[in-house]
This record gives sequence, C-alpha cells and structure tokens, in this order.
Amino acid sequence: MRVAMWYNNRDVRIEEMPVPEIGPGELLVRIEASGICGSDVMEWYRLERAPLVLGHEIGGQVVEVGEGVYGYQIDDRVAVAHHVPCNVCHYCLTDHHTACETLRQTNFYPGGFAEYVRLPEINVDRGVFVLPDNVSYEEAAFVEPLACVLRGQRIAGVMPGNSVLVIGSGIAGLLHVLLTRSLGAGRIMATDISEYRLEAARRLGADVTIHAEEDIPARLREANSGRLADTVIVCTGAVSAIDQAFESVDRGGTILLFAPTDPGVTIPISINDLLFRNDITLTTSYAGSPADYQTALDLIASGTVPVQQMITHRLGLAETGEGFRLVAEADKSIKVIIEPQR
Repeated sequence: MRVAMWYNNRDVRIEEMPVPEIGPGELLVRIEASGICGSDVMEWYRLERAPLVLGHEIGGQVVEVGEGVYGYQIDDRVAVAHHVPCNVCHYCLTDHHTACETLRQTNFYPGGFAEYVRLPEINVDRGVFVLPDNVSYEEAAFVEPLACVLRGQRIAGVMPGNSVLVIGSGIAGLLHVLLTRSLGAGRIMATDISEYRLEAARRLGADVTIHAEEDIPARLREANSGRLADTVIVCTGAVSAIDQAFESVDRGGTILLFAPTDPGVTIPISINDLLFRNDITLTTSYAGSPADYQTALDLIASGTVPVQQMITHRLGLAETGEGFRLVAEADKSIKVIIEPQR
C-alpha cells in the first residue's frame, strides 16, 4: 500500500509498505479521508521520531474483521480514536481520561496518511464509532478534533450566553468558534494576524474579529458592553497570545490554554494581581475521551456543528506534502483533507 512518510514539513514522501496484517480482536480499515491537524506540523514534537506516517483524524471503511470481533462488520463506515484510555485507572475514574497512561501509549498503525490502518484490539474495544448514513468520511475526520474542542470547553465551563474570546484563528481556534456559536454562546470574538483567518472566523460565527496587533482589551470592552471576556481560549503557543489572554479575561472568568508552547517556555504570573484578586481560573486541555468522540459524532450527525464549512482543500495521497505546506504556512487554508484512495 502507499503511505505518505513524513521526514519533516518540507519532506513528505510517497512510499510503499505492506498492508498491515490483523490478528484476533483487530480491524483493518481502508482510509477514505484523513485531516491534517495543526499538531501534525509541530516539528519539535516529532522530528526525533521521524520518519513517521502521521494522521490521526480519520474516516474509513472496515475491510477485514479479526477473529473474536463483535459489533463491527465488513463495510461498516467508521470514525476511529487513535489514543484510547484504560477506563479503570484513577485518572479515568475521575474523568481525566486523557491523563491515563494507556491513552498515551495506544495508537493505530501505521497512521492516517496511508491507504489502510490496523486497529489494535483495545482501539476496537473502545475507539471505533460507526457513522450514521448522513455523515460523510470527510466529516468523520472532524470527530477527533471536535472531541478535543468539546473537552476543552467543558473543562473551561463554557455556558450558553457566555462571552468567549478565541485567541488564534487557526484550525483549532476556528473549530472553537464554530462550536461556541453552535451551542449558543453569547458574544463570540476572535483574533489572528491573518485577515484570511479573521474572515473565516466571521463566516463560522464570530461576532467580532480583532487583529492580534490591536488593543484587544479595548476592543473587547467596546464590543461586549464594557466587559472583558468570560472565557478566553488560547489556540496558539505564542507567549504574546498568553499575555493577551491575561489582559482580556473578565473577573470571575476562565482562561483555557488549548495549545502547547515551544519546549522550555515559561510564563511569569502575578498570582495576586492576575488570579487571586480577580477570581480567575487558569486551565488546560489535552485530547478527548471516548464519550467526547461520541458526542462529537452526534453533533456532526445532527447538523448542530456543520464542520464541512471548514474544509478548504481536498488532496490525494500523492499531494500530502502540499497539504503539509499549506497547514505549516498557516495562510490561505483552514482544514486540509487527504483522500488516500485518490
């Protein structure tokens, strides 16, 4: 089978690998759509392990079923979780599934930018979601990122009517805009340095867009009845963006750090002035739980979160390198979908 082997963001090669052989309890899935995630282009996170077949946002069709598998059959159309928790450890039992050690060690093989993937038994047990007839493969590729966004907003306590500021209108930031609009948030505001992405934020539901070099607190007060934002979601690892978050959150509000920084970055915080006296909550979020995946799929299937609006490029497997260029440049693209069967 063909795979897109990643060496770095400027070197993605189409190579041949054997179609994975499956064992008892496993599934073989033919990949029909695989999204390029913003994390896929974080070279510092992956270069030491290169070459790799990346891709974890997938929709596909079951083509082989291992002995002992029940509940799935050939031709099932599915979305799949690449990382899955144990469901029995302290972290899982306290609703911190993404802190589970098992989740951090599981994955399918070899990766979503391939014609086929093998799903290990543990992924089959708790990480496969059959698609309703009205959900396309490319929509299925949004189940994983939407699950991550759902978990982040749940942790941040985003409620209907809240004012929300999304700092950084890349792939993740725009999905936060789309979800908050779909679930009934109040005033939604978004920032970025790119006019293309600010326009996308407006199209996906932002009431107000602000260039990142403007006086963001002043613009917020102007647009939000004199108040700052109830929730600030930081979708970029830039230190300046984190500083802006502290300046932009209202008393009693929450800052969600949704994106990692570069390695070694530390942020000085005035506990008294920024947190204690103003009752600010600072939190983070990583990945999604199986329940988040199912909720994400339900929201997509119902049309509540119309993710297809985010797709700007559909490319064949041979064009994966071009897809990585588009996402890494963070300019004239939003969601890039790779279709390995093309």
